[in-house]
Amino acid sequence: MRRISAWVGWALCLCTYLAASAQDYPEEDEMILDLFSEDGTKPEPRAVPTAEFLKCNKAAWRVHGQYLVVLRQGTHGSHVQRTIRRLRAKAARRGQLLEILHTYSAALQGFMVKMSSDVLHLALKLPQVHYIEEDSSIFAQSAPWNLQRLLQPHGGSSENGTYRPPNDGGMALVYLLDGSVQSSHREIEGRVLITDFNSVPEEDGVRVHRQASQCDSHGTHIAGVVSGSDSGVARGAGVNLVRVLNCQGKGTVSGALAGLEYIQSTLLARPVDAVVVLLPFSGGFSRSLNAACRDMVAKGAVVIAAAGNYRDDACLYSPASEPEVITVGAVNSVDQLMSQGAGGTNFGRCIDLFAPGDDIVSASSDCSTCFTSQSGTSQAAAHAAGIAAVILSSNQNVSPVQVMQMMLHYSISHTINFLSLPDSHRLISPNLVAAMPPANSANEELLCRSVWSKRSGVTSSDQAVSRCRLGEEMMSCSSYTPDGVHAGETISESSGQMECVAFNALGGKGVYAVARCCVIGGLQCQVHASPECVATQYHLTGCTLWSAAGISADSRPNGSDRRRCVVSSGATSHAVCCHAPSLECHLLEKISADKDQVEVSCPSGWTLTDCSAVSPGSVVLAPVAKGNSCHVGSASGAGGAAGVAVCCRVRQPEQRRASPPP
Repeated sequence: MRRISAWVGWALCLCTYLAASAQDYPEEDEMILDLFSEDGTKPEPRAVPTAEFLKCNKAAWRVHGQYLVVLRQGTHGSHVQRTIRRLRAKAARRGQLLEILHTYSAALQGFMVKMSSDVLHLALKLPQVHYIEEDSSIFAQSAPWNLQRLLQPHGGSSENGTYRPPNDGGMALVYLLDGSVQSSHREIEGRVLITDFNSVPEEDGVRVHRQASQCDSHGTHIAGVVSGSDSGVARGAGVNLVRVLNCQGKGTVSGALAGLEYIQSTLLARPVDAVVVLLPFSGGFSRSLNAACRDMVAKGAVVIAAAGNYRDDACLYSPASEPEVITVGAVNSVDQLMSQGAGGTNFGRCIDLFAPGDDIVSASSDCSTCFTSQSGTSQAAAHAAGIAAVILSSNQNVSPVQVMQMMLHYSISHTINFLSLPDSHRLISPNLVAAMPPANSANEELLCRSVWSKRSGVTSSDQAVSRCRLGEEMMSCSSYTPDGVHAGETISESSGQMECVAFNALGGKGVYAVARCCVIGGLQCQVHASPECVATQYHLTGCTLWSAAGISADSRPNGSDRRRCVVSSGATSHAVCCHAPSLECHLLEKISADKDQVEVSCPSGWTLTDCSAVSPGSVVLAPVAKGNSCHVGSASGAGGAAGVAVCCRVRQPEQRRASPPP
């Protein structure tokens, strides 16, 4: 009897303990009670899915012991706090401590935590965790002072009297994520607001000189390029500093994420019509940082990033690799790629355009009236931010993608020598140098750009995919290989977004997918399963062609029936049909019997939407759109080539319906 009473007493104590524990840690109820089944035996352990763990692709830039825990989509703030409590409880039972550095609730639901690697595997098994990304460093993209001193040519002064942009950018607000800024400098005094946000790591080393002139150097120079009274691009634009870099020009992905959240919360409280977010730094590829930038664009901000100064593929870095961001490389005074000793501007398909970034004179933090010269893709991005502020001040209703398209449209093309680049990047790097739009520029023009995929693998089943940005319509899709060997292309839909898919062929060396992405008010494009546009209000703007056996020429619009595509025997062709108010399209053909290169250009006021080729006999042709021209070359080097260009425009009220372009 005593034994039974003792057992009952022990059970009551256990229940009381569990009830108290459940009150203290309600999220642990299931875990504790699962230790016992109904018959008192210990159940079999359940398999717990493990979240994905991500590391920076640059090992030297990883911030060890600091992790960004991102929860699954659909979670909210209470899930974040519950996950934090659960992780604390698990760590405490193992004698481990952790420190929550920041919580995120805008683009991402999650938190930044400092913890040991022993606790990391526990966090990966928490039920609401989608992935964990190790924090990593980001860097200001200006040349170091010693390299700068070696590379700096003879300085020059800007011709202030002749710089007259269409407007001063005064209707736009630029958020600058950088280090400190000397706001009392005469170049930017009254133009820069130092916000109360500050999220920077401690400086490396024990002997750090924190003189104001060193801490403010990068940020002051960049602010001067954006809106300085003598050296600025948009001299009326306001600049709000969000500090994410320390005195060494170094920050973290977590700090940049917190800075972007701060901007979002500020704009939510005090909305602004025209916002530019300038990110003059670069770090290793980060899914989290890219997602936060993408979210900023979706909320209406124009986000501009430095490409990076590593003479490398910009797609390996963040935020430069995010497709929704305007990524800017740097050129020197003669429109050639900026070089910095062993480094230099990044390049590749993730670049949108280049801008002046070498030997740029702007405000110096040495004194309130000093100037200095700095170089880097940070300076190039600052030029693009100034241009964006001017565009937005002309029309605050334009979307981020329209701003980007206007910047590309008014850029200077084909002036950069890409011979120094690897062969795989010469074709896909945009040969565009930023320029200020004219005063009478309008956003009522049809604007298009080519979006290249990365090159596919070399097996016959490999594919390449290219996508347009939010707000763009895909007016054509093509595939490209230097040797002309591919199986064609098609347009498919994924998660509500059109995708241009190119197929490698047997014996092919890899294929690129090239989407022609365009913007204009009211533009709507459809892909027909047949090679014909049926609805009369829709125009044929492109043709796709696919064949399992491989093809030697592109499908193209029919010269006699411009609503149909020419289809090779045994191949499948789809018509891309587009409609917009007052849209009109025409076909241009150019044939050469003896030359292996042909260029077909759309006339002024018309925009290229599709580039294809006519194959003379067995000659393999490789058509590619470059700017507003269709270039066709013979991949085999044999004579004879023919190019076909579809040129479209939106007719303005004062324009009469035109006959076909000459």
